[in-house]
Amino acid sequence: MPHELLPSESAAPLPNTPRKIAIVVSQYNENITGKLRKGAITTLLQAGIADDDILVVHVPGAWELTYLTQQLIQKKDIRGVIALGAVIRGETTHDQHINRAVSMSLMQLSVDHGKPVAFGLLTVNNLEQAIQRSGGTVGNKGQEAADALLQCLRLSQSLA
Repeated sequence: MPHELLPSESAAPLPNTPRKIAIVVSQYNENITGKLRKGAITTLLQAGIADDDILVVHVPGAWELTYLTQQLIQKKDIRGVIALGAVIRGETTHDQHINRAVSMSLMQLSVDHGKPVAFGLLTVNNLEQAIQRSGGTVGNKGQEAADALLQCLRLSQSLA
């Protein structure tokens, strides 16, 4: 029977170096992204990540998430990045273009640099959906992104 390594089984502590986890958060729709940021930070702190090892960088909007994520993921002292934003559908297809480009770029940065980039970009149809995904009935996608990043770091360490 093959050995399977599951995220829930990888409870080993995270390595000490590199130390920092970056959170890149869009200021656009700040009433939503602020809740995502708070959820991500709370999750990291509860996992034992020190305050000083969490770097939060604010960018104007979702489009800018990729540029700053790229800048941070190249740094030796950064072990992973959590990208947080909220794009709410409007009257045009603008949201679809932003969502697709940012999603693909963040994925490619993770692959290219061999470090996890957690996807916390809400791509919703309306404000109500954003509210429900930023601490409402559907949970907090900032918390989920932080948890996913931590699980990836632990799994990577287990494989090393």
